[in-house]
Amino acid sequence: MDLKVNSNLVIPSQELKWRFSRASGPGGQNLNKTDSRVELVFDLRNSKVITPFLKKRLITQLGSQLSAGSIRIVASEKRSQYQNRHIALHRLASLLIKGLRPLARARKPTKPRAKAKQRRLESKKHRGELKRNRQDRPSIDD
Repeated sequence: MDLKVNSNLVIPSQELKWRFSRASGPGGQNLNKTDSRVELVFDLRNSKVITPFLKKRLITQLGSQLSAGSIRIVASEKRSQYQNRHIALHRLASLLIKGLRPLARARKPTKPRAKAKQRRLESKKHRGELKRNRQDRPSIDD
């Protein structure tokens, strides 16, 4: 089953590698018999459907989630392998969509305006004056 990421990108099933194993957690006696845990591996570096430009973007965006150039997704929430396969495919698609988004523009640093700086200093002086007025000062009579 091919994975449709968006209208422009469809990953063929030949590029998706599946591994199955026994899952831990709820499942009763069925747990000891079936391989319901699913591991999906997508080799991003050697993919033929992703252009070099998109590969570079995905590698920079998803760098921390890559292992030797591959994306690894594990799903074992459900009791059936079929449901876990769909969960893994959905996670991979959403991860790729997130990685394909263009990078946000870097913030251009700006300086505060002179009037804003003046207002800030005036409010600080006012605050300090209030605090000074609160202090108990010994009078001459004491």
